[in-house]
Amino acid sequence: MEPFRIEVPREDLDDLRHRLAHTRWPGELPHVGWTYGVNQTYLADLVAHWQNDFDWRAEEARLNALPQFTTTIDGQRIHFLHVRSPEPGATPLIITHGWPSTVADFRHVLGPLTDPRAHGGDPADAFHVVAPSVPGFAFSGPTTEPGWNTRRTARAWAELMRRLGYERYGAQGGDFGSIVSPELGRIAPEAVIGVHVNAVANAGVPTAPGDTERLSEEDRKRAEENRAWWYAHSGYATQMATRPQTLAYALNDSPAGQLAWNLEWFVGWDPTTTDQTPVDRDAILTNVTIFWLTGTAGSAARLYREAARDGWGERPAPSGVPTAVANFRGDHALRGLAALSNTVTRWSEYDTGGHFASLQAPDVLVRDIREFFREL
Repeated sequence: MEPFRIEVPREDLDDLRHRLAHTRWPGELPHVGWTYGVNQTYLADLVAHWQNDFDWRAEEARLNALPQFTTTIDGQRIHFLHVRSPEPGATPLIITHGWPSTVADFRHVLGPLTDPRAHGGDPADAFHVVAPSVPGFAFSGPTTEPGWNTRRTARAWAELMRRLGYERYGAQGGDFGSIVSPELGRIAPEAVIGVHVNAVANAGVPTAPGDTERLSEEDRKRAEENRAWWYAHSGYATQMATRPQTLAYALNDSPAGQLAWNLEWFVGWDPTTTDQTPVDRDAILTNVTIFWLTGTAGSAARLYREAARDGWGERPAPSGVPTAVANFRGDHALRGLAALSNTVTRWSEYDTGGHFASLQAPDVLVRDIREFFREL
């Protein structure tokens, strides 16, 4: 394991600003808002902020203030944060991001999780936090061979925790992390004491005839609403799950195009009508800048291809590891579907936050994580 620092050459930042200044705008239909995709007026304003006001060096310094390392597991470089608590009895916890996120999403929760005493909490709730970059993403990327699906990633996480000397630990994750973390519980049930997930990615829509029978009448209605919602918003996922390489050329050549693609999920729909808490625009730009500077937007897209190859609707058997689900505003998970592949012992519904809870409702997320693992 080697210490790691982010050191972006000046010329790379100059090239980024040059490309942003010379964006070729396609134009858009009048009065359609976001109904045809990311709104150009919104995007152009964010691109101008990225070019003229966004301070990458400040974000770089904040990230470099966190202990970072790299190691090689199963032939793949793995980058990770390892933030140990000052509390000697802290519980080890590995947390996993999704797409189009990076470990930068966790900066608001790392302090409260690792040092609750300093943040008005109970020191008994402290965690030693390990936050890896998913293979193919950011400083772990790019991947160099096919096969880096969620199960292989979970195996790498088990090996990472073994190398760090953690024999018993918890797992947490959102979006793709909500698939990787339960998989880690199936791979290493003797090591994982509990799994906490938010933004659950695979429990919103029935995928097999018997799934619907597990739902109440109210949840069956919600499932149909989820299906209609996903059909209207899944274009980005379909492309990455089928032809990610074709997309990679555009993402790797146009920063404005890469930002628009990320906004498909970071915004998801018209932000003037959504009831989710808005994501801070500098947080969005930190993520997209990391993808741009590491050239990994196309590599990250391959995760969808690998997941699709496994079968989106596959529901593996529960591991038996206690699992908590936190549903934030705009999340679509249904308990009856989540219970098909998880031993759900805690279910929380929140009317705040959103899909990126660590950015949109960090205090609520931290509290829910603490309460769940406190019971264990």
